[in-house]
Amino acid sequence: MSLRDAYADLILGAVCLGCGTAGRMLCPRCAAALPTTAYDTRPVPCPSGLARAAATAPYEGLVKAMVLGLKERQLLGLSRPLGDLLALAVGRLIAGTAPGSPVVLVPVPSRRSSVRARGFDSTRALATRAARVLEGDEVGRAAAARPIPVVPLLRTRVGLQDQAGLDASGRAANLAGALTCPAGGLRRLARTHPAALVVLCDDVITTGATAREAQRALADVGLPIVGIAAVAATVRRTLPVHPRGKLSPGVQGN
Repeated sequence: MSLRDAYADLILGAVCLGCGTAGRMLCPRCAAALPTTAYDTRPVPCPSGLARAAATAPYEGLVKAMVLGLKERQLLGLSRPLGDLLALAVGRLIAGTAPGSPVVLVPVPSRRSSVRARGFDSTRALATRAARVLEGDEVGRAAAARPIPVVPLLRTRVGLQDQAGLDASGRAANLAGALTCPAGGLRRLARTHPAALVVLCDDVITTGATAREAQRALADVGLPIVGIAAVAATVRRTLPVHPRGKLSPGVQGN
C-alpha cells in the first residue's frame, strides 16, 4: 500500500469499490481493468425512433458501483474515471464527422430535488470531464481541431418522479413531456456554436425512455442529435424457459 493509500484509509476509511482493498476508491489494478473502448447499444425493447446510442460497459459490477458511488454517496473523485468512460462513448459517436465541425455535449438533467440533495449534477460533471478529455487528446483522438463545450440546454418539469423502481411503461409515462429546452439556451447556442453537432450525455441507459424524451425535447426546437453517449447500459438477459412455458427452476424474472 502506498503512503497515499494509507493516508486515505486512515483519514477517509476508503476502500476500492472493485476489490475492497483499503486505500483509494479505485485501486490501480481495478482502474486498469476498466473498459478502453465503447460499443453501440440498444435497449430491449427499444423506444421507437431512439437515436444511435453508445456505452462503454454493462451496468453491473464495478462500473455500477462507481455510478452509484458518485450519485448516492457523493464520491466526487469518481467523476474523473466515469467521465473518462463517457468520453469513449462520445468519441465513438463523433468518429467520422468532419474534424472542424463544432460538437456540443448536452447532459440529460437530473431532477432539481436530486441536484439539491446531492449538491451537484452528476451527469453534467461527467460530461464536463468527457469534454476535457476529448479536447485534450486523452483517449487517443486528435486534440482539438474543435472545442467541445458542455451546454445544459434541457430542463425538467416540476413534479417529475424518481425513475428508480419504475418499469419501462412507467418510465415512459413519467417522462412524457418531462423535459423542455428554454429559448434562452437556444439563442446562446445559436450565437456561440452555430451548426453544432449535438451529443446527448447520460450516465446509464436503462429502458431508453429518458434518452428518448431528451431527444424529443431537442427535436421539438429543431436540434437533431448525433447520438446518445452513456457510461453504461443495462443488459436485458433472455431467461431460460421450461418446455411447458414456465421459468426454469431457480430462475427469477425481473
